[in-house]
Amino acid sequence: MCRLFGLHAGRRLVPATFWLLDAPDNLAEQSRRNPDGTGLGVFGPDGVPVLHKEPVAAWEDSEFATEAHDVTATTFIAHVRYASTGALDVANTHPFLQDGRIFAHNGVVEGLDALDDRLQELGVAELVQGQTDSERVFALITAAVRAADGDVGAGLVDAIGWLADNVPLYAVNLLLSTATDIWALRYPDTHDLYVLDRRQPVQRRLRLRSSRIRAESEHLTSQPSVVFASEAMDGEDWQLIAPGELVHVDADLRIDRRLTFPDPPRHLLHREDLSAKAAASQHA
Repeated sequence: MCRLFGLHAGRRLVPATFWLLDAPDNLAEQSRRNPDGTGLGVFGPDGVPVLHKEPVAAWEDSEFATEAHDVTATTFIAHVRYASTGALDVANTHPFLQDGRIFAHNGVVEGLDALDDRLQELGVAELVQGQTDSERVFALITAAVRAADGDVGAGLVDAIGWLADNVPLYAVNLLLSTATDIWALRYPDTHDLYVLDRRQPVQRRLRLRSSRIRAESEHLTSQPSVVFASEAMDGEDWQLIAPGELVHVDADLRIDRRLTFPDPPRHLLHREDLSAKAAASQHA
């Protein structure tokens, strides 16, 4: 499945280093089902969102994905893509940027014709530059946030509620970030999504590593932070987010957790319902 990673350092700019994949020699020992793209989105010192992403599979061109990325920001979102829809190009590579917000997604949403009709009705179809279900989901959220006068939490709930009622869903795990806030949703229980509360300084350098994404920050040895990941990473006390739970972390690192979707989607997809390509993207 796609890998998600989010880091919020509050109001303080912190430098961090990311590796989005292991070295090529390690990848060679793994399945040839390697990622279809990698990306990193941050809000830099001026508060302007910046995306760094590369669509090429790591074993074809490993430099971007395996080199160290040193970035300074308040919030960070990293993504490793396994394609279920859309070509392997920059337009389809996560994270995405709309209305000054950064978004990454793991899951499968079908019924794209109905979703496209909804985006046309809401006047946001032009926001979708690629072919992925993820960018369409983001556009739906953007339209709902606009309708809610910029209330991101309300827009998220409205948009995902519409998806849950109207189109077939396998999973919609997502991260959405501004320069000051980050939201995470796990829905339904198809895939895991974890939160790590490091708001009390642990006097231990932030060194997190999963099978794909690695992040380090010496500054977060004593500085508070909150981290999200699609798989628990080494050496920390991760908490599994409940199915249907929306987690919001604000600029002061206050954490608000709400069970916004207690029921599964009306048209819940199972693994056997997916195409071979979609199933491979979710269970690589």
